[in-house]
Amino acid sequence: MSDAVIVEFFANYAYQPLFVYSFVVLFMTASSFGLPIPEEMTLVSAGLVAYMARHPDVYPPPYPGAEGVNLFILSGVCFLAVLGSDVLIYFLGKKFGQKLIKTKFFNNRIGQERFSKINKVFNKYGSYACGLFRFTPGVRFPGHMSCGLMGIPLWKFLLIDGTAALISVPTQVVIVALYGEVILDKIKEFKLFIVGLIVVLISVWLLRKVFLYFYQKRAS
Repeated sequence: MSDAVIVEFFANYAYQPLFVYSFVVLFMTASSFGLPIPEEMTLVSAGLVAYMARHPDVYPPPYPGAEGVNLFILSGVCFLAVLGSDVLIYFLGKKFGQKLIKTKFFNNRIGQERFSKINKVFNKYGSYACGLFRFTPGVRFPGHMSCGLMGIPLWKFLLIDGTAALISVPTQVVIVALYGEVILDKIKEFKLFIVGLIVVLISVWLLRKVFLYFYQKRAS
C-alpha cells in the first residue's frame, strides 16, 4: 500500500461529513459489542479526516464549496457515540444482566473469572469503577454491563462515565486534528505493520468465531 493510497483513503472522507459522523456512531457501537477494532483507532481515523478538512490547501475538496468535516461537531458526535454505546451496555446489564451471565455467550466472551475480577474492582472503588472501565481496554463491555447489573443509578453512571469520556474522547480527536501531519508521517512509516496488525486482528476474531461455533455445535 503506497503512501498516496493511505492519504487518499482518509482524504476521500474529509468532505463527506454525514458519512463520517454515521461511521463513528456505527463503529463505536459495534466495537462495544466485540468488533475487533479498538475505539482509539476510530477516534484517530476521525481526527485525521478532520485534519484534512482543516487544510483544504493541501487536501482540496472535490468541488468548490464542498462542506468539510467540522472538528467541533465531530468531537461532539464521537463523545455522544461513545457515551451512548456505554449506556446501551449499561441497560443490557440492568435489564438482562442476571440472564446474560448464565448464557454460553457470556462464558465464552467474558468468563466467570474476569467477571469476578470486575466485582472486586466494584468492591474496592465503588461507583468510581464506572470511570475506571473507560480507561481499561478489554473490560469495557463486561464492566459497563456490570454497572447496570450492580444497580448503579443511571445518573451516577452518566456523571462518572460521561466525565471520563468527556476528558478522553474529544481530546484525542482534537489532538489528532491539530497534529495530523505528524501522525500521517508515522502511519506512512509503519504502514506495513499497521495493515498487518489489522489483518491479524480480524483473522483472529473470525477464527475464534468459527472455532466457538463448531465447539458449541459439537457440545450440543
